[in-house]
Formats: sequence, C-alpha cells, structure tokens
Amino acid sequence: MRAAFFLFDRTAVLFLGVAAGAAMGYAFGVHNATEPVAPPIEVGASDVAAPLGTDTHPADAPPAQPGDAPKPAPGALPEQPTVAESRPIQPGIVNAIAAGRPVRVGVFGDSFGDGIWSALYNQLSRKQGYQVVKFSQQATGFTRYKTLNLEEHDRARLAPAPVDIAVISFGANDMMGVAANGHVYALLSPNWKAEIARRVTRYVAMLRGQGAIVYWVGLPKMREAAYDADVARMNAFYRDLMGQLGVAYVETAPYSVDTDGRYAAYLPGADGRQVLMRANDGIHMSMNGYVRITRGLAGRIRTYVDRARGEAGGDAAPPPPVVAPPPPPPAIVRVRPPKLEDPLAPAPVTNPSPPAPEHRAPPAKGAPVDLLPPDLRGEEEGNRSE
Repeated sequence: MRAAFFLFDRTAVLFLGVAAGAAMGYAFGVHNATEPVAPPIEVGASDVAAPLGTDTHPADAPPAQPGDAPKPAPGALPEQPTVAESRPIQPGIVNAIAAGRPVRVGVFGDSFGDGIWSALYNQLSRKQGYQVVKFSQQATGFTRYKTLNLEEHDRARLAPAPVDIAVISFGANDMMGVAANGHVYALLSPNWKAEIARRVTRYVAMLRGQGAIVYWVGLPKMREAAYDADVARMNAFYRDLMGQLGVAYVETAPYSVDTDGRYAAYLPGADGRQVLMRANDGIHMSMNGYVRITRGLAGRIRTYVDRARGEAGGDAAPPPPVVAPPPPPPAIVRVRPPKLEDPLAPAPVTNPSPPAPEHRAPPAKGAPVDLLPPDLRGEEEGNRSE
C-alpha cells in the first residue's frame, strides 16, 4: 500500500511539473512574438499643406503647420512629402504644352546638382512629356564668381532654349569666404550673406525672367561634424532667403538620417532592407539616396505640370520629342604609319640633276656685231648681208 501511494505521489508531481513547464513556455512564446509593422503611409497631394510662398506674392502664403506633415508608421523613416504646387502657372509652360513641346526641367548646381539631375531624369520620363536638362557643373558656386559668373554663364546657355522649371542646388562648394568690393568676407558673416544674397537674387530673377518656376534643394546631413554644422547654418540662410524670394525650398536633411537623427550611410528601403544611400566621401548621395531626397520634389513638379496641362486644354502628356537619328559613322581612313628611320644613319647621297640648258634669245636685228657673243657674230653678219 505504501509503495502504491509513493508511486502515485511521484506521478502527480511529474504531471504538475510538465504542466507548469508548458504554461511557462507558452507564456514566454506569446510575449516574444514579433508584431507586424505597418507599411509606410502613402502620401497624396491632397494630404499635406500648401507650400511656402509664391512667385508673385511670397508674403501672402500661410506658414506651414507642424501638424500638417504626415506621420510615419512606427519604426519607419519619414518620407519626403508630395506637396501640391499652388504657385501661379507661368504662361510659357502652357504655350509649350499647347504646342506639343515637352516640359523642360533644368537642373542647376555643382556636383551635388549632378546627382539631383540624375534622380529627376529617372523620375520624370520622356514618355510622360518631360525633358530634364543638365546645367549643373562641378566645382562651381556663388562664392567662385572670379572663376565662373553663374548668372552670365547660364543666361547665355538658356538663350536658345529656356526652361519651364528650374531646380537649383548649390552650396557644397561655397563653404569658404567670398571676395567682393576689394575685400574677402568670412563664411556666413553678415557681409558674406549680403553678397551671396545679392548674387542669388539676381540669379533667381534671371531664371524667372525667361519664364521658369524655381525650386531650391537644400543639402543633406553630412558625416563630418564640423562640416555638417556649416551645412546646417547655410541651409538656414538659404531657407530664409528663399522664403523672402517666394522660391520653394526643398528640405533634404530630415530624409537623410536614421531614426535617431544621425548620419547613416545605409537606410532602410521601401521593402525594409538596408540600402546604401551615401557616397564614400560622406557628402554626396548614392543614386538611391538622390532619389529618396527628391521623390517629393518630383511629385510636386507633376502637380504643377498637371495644372498647366489643364489650362492648356488637355490632360494627356504630349508625345516625347522626335529624336533625330544619329549621324552615320565617319568613313574609316587607313593611314600608313610613318617609316621609322635610324636617326644616327648617314643622310642618303643623291646625285644632283643636271641643270636645264639655258635658252638664249636671239639678239635684235641691228645690234652691234662687236657686242655679240662670238658664236653669234657670224649669224648676225649673215643676216645683215641678206
């Protein structure tokens, strides 16, 4: 009897232990299960506030409200919002669309502008009726007018074919003093700001004078701390100046950092996987990075063009421009290589050709015989005797 009770007691303890372990394991598994993360919010043109400023009355535009921006999903990075363009439609773009010409988007800037051009070129296709033209040049800027005056240079380039939309991105090469009026003004000093503001204002006026609506693209977060601090100050300067000029300022720094607001070479892409966004120098972007910081700008340009197409009387995109066939390749001319001669070899000896016989004109009749050559005296005397 005692043995049976002992066996029953052990069996009960074993059963209770298994049951308790199962309960603990179940509880542990439930609390550590991965919860799904909601996908990023798709931003439409009607979901965000209107942009700052207009080309004609910048002071009349309402300031953006912090709560107007779309909230990113938990754990996701914020996306550049697509803002519906509300500035007045320029007459030139309406006439261009009515005539069937593609919308010309000009990108002006330095080497960073080269990347902006490449990103917009891939987002605004020719099939959609866009022609994205590269005007950016490396090693240029508003502090380097002694090397290249941007206003004069680009005015000449735009004269034969103006643009309908101008996208500007300068500043990466302007982290230096500026020479003006016989002085060199330190970076972001009051005199520096006054001189650069004068040059930029004239540059924007030049672009508007030939019929373009203007955008200014700011610089992203930089890897080196001191350089990033200067970039942040320069972005603030241009943000304020563009507000005064009624130019749309496109923010890029908030969309070039990780969830902690720090510089990161890799950021999660649309599928959540890490994607290389920056170049090795810690300044420029990769192609994916340039697309990320211009996606909202491309959408904003589309809203502007859609409005212009509505005013032109048609919503359909014009056909892409006819591209002339490439010229035929030049004819291949085979040139025989020159014969190499030994520079130390003696010069070849050539026999001089005999001189041509000298033709003597006959003397005039009546010439004194004593003045004639001996071989002609007899002939002359014979002529006289005749």
